Amino acid sequence: MFSERVKRVLETIGNRSRFFTTVFLVSTFAASVWTDNSTGSEGPSFTVPITNVTIPLGREAVLACVVANLSAFKVAWLRVDTQTILTIANHVITKNHRIGVTHTERKTWHLHIRDVSESDRGAYMCQINTDPMKSQTGYLDVVVPPDILDYMTSTDMIVREGSNVTLRCAAKGSPTPNITWRREDGETILLGNGEEVRIVEGFIFNITKINRLQMGAYLCIASNGIPPTVSKRIMLTVQFSPMISIQNQLVGAQEGQRMTLECNSEAFPKSINYWTKENNEIIKNGEKYNQTFSYNEYKVHMKLTISSVEMSDYGTYKCISKNSLGETDGSIKLYHIPTPTTQPRITTTTPTSTSEEVENIQNSRQRPEPSVEPSPHQITDSSLPNIGRTDDIRLHGRANSGSYNDGENAVVTKGRKSIDGEVRPRRIDNTAQSMSSRGSSLNFLVQSTAAICIILLSALS
Repeated sequence: MFSERVKRVLETIGNRSRFFTTVFLVSTFAASVWTDNSTGSEGPSFTVPITNVTIPLGREAVLACVVANLSAFKVAWLRVDTQTILTIANHVITKNHRIGVTHTERKTWHLHIRDVSESDRGAYMCQINTDPMKSQTGYLDVVVPPDILDYMTSTDMIVREGSNVTLRCAAKGSPTPNITWRREDGETILLGNGEEVRIVEGFIFNITKINRLQMGAYLCIASNGIPPTVSKRIMLTVQFSPMISIQNQLVGAQEGQRMTLECNSEAFPKSINYWTKENNEIIKNGEKYNQTFSYNEYKVHMKLTISSVEMSDYGTYKCISKNSLGETDGSIKLYHIPTPTTQPRITTTTPTSTSEEVENIQNSRQRPEPSVEPSPHQITDSSLPNIGRTDDIRLHGRANSGSYNDGENAVVTKGRKSIDGEVRPRRIDNTAQSMSSRGSSLNFLVQSTAAICIILLSALS
């Protein structure tokens, strides 16, 4: 019986060290003796299964094995995949200094693995040396944060515009990391189908017909849920020959005016930029000309300022950009704008009328001019003596009698009718109302006086 157990152990262990074989044989022999001398009790048993443990790399892992009724039997821990005996009872058998064993009142036996590495991942067995042997197994999983493998990952690249580019990123870890790509500046990534995305997933990132807009730093990011997440920066440089754009190719200026010519250049590698005149003479900075260049990545903003334009400055100017891949230029024509001449101002004086003159003119327009010959309805001043003479005749005719009196009365009556016929059309309403209010008792003298007043008012108006 003893030899069969030894053979079985030797077949299982294989080429393990004699030290482990000897310890195991002694342990087995002692267990046989103890089993033969033991009483008829139930024997040891496992109370609960071993709990599987997941631990990050570098931490300490603890596996627990709970046993009841252990009595004089012993508990051992073994590595299943290698069949290595780690501990027996309170003793550590393996030479691995990271392995340890503890127990609580001989019921709960703990296997300690300090500073866990990926090689510690696997199944571990808790064994009781009964006959037949009793055991149960627990699993230790070691999770590892992602780590980018530099030898399998792309480095900084320099490519020509229009070529196809392939970026690779490899990482290890447990669980297996996921690889994503994004631009460091946060801009979108243009895919081959024209779609613009923020993130590209996958170990390989392909860019078809790359252009200058896709130049920049890209981040390869590896993550598997175990902190920390890691990334690698890959700088993608796109080379292209210079290109110049000009907003205004025809500009005008007057003599003495300050003028600035502008053009924009794009090139990589960085270009050499300068200005020339019509005779290909390179312009240098001085009192007359001032050149400025503003750089932004692969873009250059070029300015040429002429402090005071002269007749000799009119013509064509060129902004030139040159790098190792090529050369280009752009033309700006400066033409002359004549200076406007000052014309003498002609002042016209218009006579202005005073308010008194205007009033006199209006009055003269409203006041009728007296006619040379009196109208048939007007009574002139020369007629006034006739009126007096008529009155004299009338009074004189009243003093005398006979036919002469009758003749005089006829003359007076005729003269009165003639005067009344000439005066009545020129009367004003208020005068007529005033005369009518006094009654028909007024004498001829009052009527004549009123007529004279009317005539005077008409002449004055």
